[in-house]
Amino acid sequence: MQEQYCPHEIESFVQKYWEENKTFQVSEREDKEKYYCLSMLPYPSGHLHMGHVRNYTIGDTLARYQRMLGKNVLQPIGWDAFGLPAERAAIENDVKPSSWTRSNINYMKTQIQALGFSYDWSREITTCQPEYYHWEQWFFTQLYEKGLVYKKTAEVNWCPHDMTVLANEQVMDGSCWRCQSKVEFREIPQWFIKITSYAEELLNDLNQLSEWPEKVKTMQRNWIGRSEGTEIKFPIVGKKEALFIYTTRLDTLMGVTYLAVAMNHPLVNQISLNNPALRVFISTCRKTKVSESNLVKLEKKGMNTDLFAEHPLTGEKLPIWVANYVLMEYGTGAIMATPAHNQADWDFAMKYHVAIKAVILNADGQIPDLKKSAMTEKGILFNSDQFNGLSFDNATKEIQDQLIKKNYGQKIVKYRLRDWSVSRQRYWGTPIPMLTLKDGAIVPVPEYQLPVILPEDLIMNGIASPIKTNVKWAQTSLNGQLALRETDTFDTFIQSSWYYARYTCPNYSKGMLDSKSTNYWLPVDQYVGGIEHAIMHLLYFRFFHKLLRDAGFVSTDEPAKRLLCQGMVLADAFYRIGDNGEHCWIAPNNVVVERDTQGQIIQAFDKNGEKLVYAGMTKMSKSKKNGINVQLMIDRYGSDTIRLFIMFAAPADMPLEWRNSGAEGAHRFLKRIWKLTRKHVNQGLTMILNVNALSNQQKTLRCALHKTIRKVSDDIGRRQTFNTAISAIMKLFNKLENAPQEMDQDRALMQEALLAIIRMLNPFTPHICFILWRKLGGYGNIDFAPWPQVELEAIQENHLTIAIQVNNKIRGTIVVALESTQSQIEALAIKEPCIEKYLRFSRIRKIIYVPGQLINLILN
Repeated sequence: MQEQYCPHEIESFVQKYWEENKTFQVSEREDKEKYYCLSMLPYPSGHLHMGHVRNYTIGDTLARYQRMLGKNVLQPIGWDAFGLPAERAAIENDVKPSSWTRSNINYMKTQIQALGFSYDWSREITTCQPEYYHWEQWFFTQLYEKGLVYKKTAEVNWCPHDMTVLANEQVMDGSCWRCQSKVEFREIPQWFIKITSYAEELLNDLNQLSEWPEKVKTMQRNWIGRSEGTEIKFPIVGKKEALFIYTTRLDTLMGVTYLAVAMNHPLVNQISLNNPALRVFISTCRKTKVSESNLVKLEKKGMNTDLFAEHPLTGEKLPIWVANYVLMEYGTGAIMATPAHNQADWDFAMKYHVAIKAVILNADGQIPDLKKSAMTEKGILFNSDQFNGLSFDNATKEIQDQLIKKNYGQKIVKYRLRDWSVSRQRYWGTPIPMLTLKDGAIVPVPEYQLPVILPEDLIMNGIASPIKTNVKWAQTSLNGQLALRETDTFDTFIQSSWYYARYTCPNYSKGMLDSKSTNYWLPVDQYVGGIEHAIMHLLYFRFFHKLLRDAGFVSTDEPAKRLLCQGMVLADAFYRIGDNGEHCWIAPNNVVVERDTQGQIIQAFDKNGEKLVYAGMTKMSKSKKNGINVQLMIDRYGSDTIRLFIMFAAPADMPLEWRNSGAEGAHRFLKRIWKLTRKHVNQGLTMILNVNALSNQQKTLRCALHKTIRKVSDDIGRRQTFNTAISAIMKLFNKLENAPQEMDQDRALMQEALLAIIRMLNPFTPHICFILWRKLGGYGNIDFAPWPQVELEAIQENHLTIAIQVNNKIRGTIVVALESTQSQIEALAIKEPCIEKYLRFSRIRKIIYVPGQLINLILN
């Protein structure tokens, strides 16, 4: 066995072995329990970042662990290859999006393979290939036939920078989730999938997901937004029409002082035809995108329509306003404004001098002071005629009964969730498989014409999608009649919503999925990905699975049993302040730092000696230049070191602070394992361990070994606390380093311990473990070696570790049998070699014994 640990030599050898032997290729086997482990597929951006590495190392650790438990493990990988970044790169670098994407895939694949992940590469999927998107086009046409797809002209979220529509889930604080540009209103024809038809099921089935993070489920519940309320009819004075308003605060009905409608409400569309001032107001307001998230800070703007509505219980005439803070996509697009008890309404009423009427008392029974803000808490009604003195629940019931009796109201369930807008006005995506005929009829592309292949040789001009100006591509025919192809492409979340199922049968050509294979592997047993996908990908992922189920492809309600959301990877960030006060970020490798005695950074300078500002540990990003070059780290330490550190440095679901010193520490640990194993192996063959002839010290070590096996098994399998599992292995290894190896029994115990440690480390550091397993004489390939089992007899406490003190200071320990008497323990303590030197020139004046814990020798 070679003297030095050489990770690069080892890793290339082991990876070649895996590739040549197709170690991780799997097929359906009824004789073994299946385990499907999946990490969210990467976008081929060009280079792996540490977030990728963390995600995939977590998944690979779990896959390798389950494989060693004897399960039939599927762990696939692929590429989420369509998307806007490829278009941007194509424009910036004067290349085709297809060329840029495939080049990045080739490079990233090399990096991923260098990290030793146990993927079944025979199942690799690339979503921009027609063989893949053929079936999502086909499925879309099937959904259209079932009435689950429709097209309408709708007011949409428009990103002016990316020149495309955004789904509601892709608007964050009024800005584009991708580029942070302020989102605008636009009305354009859009294709939608009826996710709202599954709102109740998506909500209720969250209860099935007992092994998903509660935070993710809460975010989805809030986004789906189920509420039980009342729809109220407010007749419009002088018109046959009425405004219908949905509310969950029926207790405030007697405090309504005006009604407000959204700028795109049908009533507004009608009256604005003869009202130029209203049209100007609407046009001005639409320059600012309004969402629920920015309502609090939004400057409230409105315009009186000069129309009135009747209060359904009092008959009072209420003015109708158009207001920018009322959203058509929520509720009915109209609200009953209660400025005394709603802050947005209060802001509006104060600005436009609309009446404010309080109808809910403070908790102390006093009339609320509304000079500075609204009183939004629930309480006892007053100033509400026959409903005075009622609590929220009683008032809601009484008022609801009155409205229903008078045919002015009905109980109703509403959802915040809106149908999924899947049209995107960009080029690099799946063409939407719909045709517009010469007579204006819209029909799906027939099955025999699928897939509609995206042309890849078009030139990007940076302004619009080239297929929108390519008449040759857009024109086709159907049954001899001229037809125009849809030139919008699918939202790329379509591709990532069903890839997990296609992995089960990636080469199946007779349909979208091979139900036999798909239902063998599904549901996914473990899914790994970031919590930032909670209300986008993870919601669409669940929705699409239910569509597949109802189409007869899958037999389960949910796509994944267990979800682990890994934390972000952080790194030191530094900047200098520019001439205009801007932050000029400096890469950490160009920074010289000074640290205090605790290792904390106290000063930082660039290479020219200019003092920098230390921004602390922040999320790795290109903008802050604090990303860590994955390839550089692999070249420096080897992939096993990177894997070990990234799993040890923090709990999987918490932020991880990347420190090169931590990677160096992980590397030293692997070298220590190599050194101890080499020392043991070079001593030759070992005898079989005789567990009935172990000394107390050997029993103690073996007890620690099997307790570690028990803890590591639980930490990886149940708790998924990988850092504590590694910590337990390290503590055990420290004991092994100090264990004797002279006697046959010592060496046999060392053999047992090393074989166990190597197997426990294998999910984290598979390359070095592959080699050391062979050197130790382990049977077969460690990738399929049985996980070490706990021997209960070994962890039974039949001995004690007693601390020995001399004049109240601990000087050593002894291991004694559980039944040892005090006199026996005293005799052993006095004879202990590390204690004898203290007794040479002193006499024992007194012995203090604390049963089962310590013995204290008091000397003259």
